[in-house]
Amino acid sequence: MHSFFCILIDSMKFIEHSLRYTWQSVSKMHNEEAKKYGGTLAHAQALLNLDPEKGTPSTSLGPKMGMESTSLSRTLKSMEELNLIKRVANPSDKRGVLIELTEKGIDLRNLAKRNGLKFNKAVYQSIGKEDVNMFLDVMKKINLMIRNKEIY
Repeated sequence: MHSFFCILIDSMKFIEHSLRYTWQSVSKMHNEEAKKYGGTLAHAQALLNLDPEKGTPSTSLGPKMGMESTSLSRTLKSMEELNLIKRVANPSDKRGVLIELTEKGIDLRNLAKRNGLKFNKAVYQSIGKEDVNMFLDVMKKINLMIRNKEIY
């Protein structure tokens, strides 16, 4: 029983370590690229989650990005200072605010989209569609287990 428990612990540690290590590598790579244009990965993610034509209600942006409100507020403030976004009154809900892209924001959004597609293409070409799809399926299943509180 003891050795089985140790293997289980080592296995779980390995999965979490691999997820974290890989995400940190991807994040660092994207941040280094974004830095060339005066931005961050968080800026790129926000730009990609904003509707470039209609704007996006500020309240729906956090859940889309999986970001806490304090982190999102800091990111949006920084983006506003960089003239990537502007806040405007929501015409359908006067109490709310829409986040709209500026011209500079649209340009950087397009760049972020190209870079994201370049990353995806490189991964698919190197690893193969079947393996990437299997990886994405596993990630969905892990997220579902967590969401359904099947672990703790």
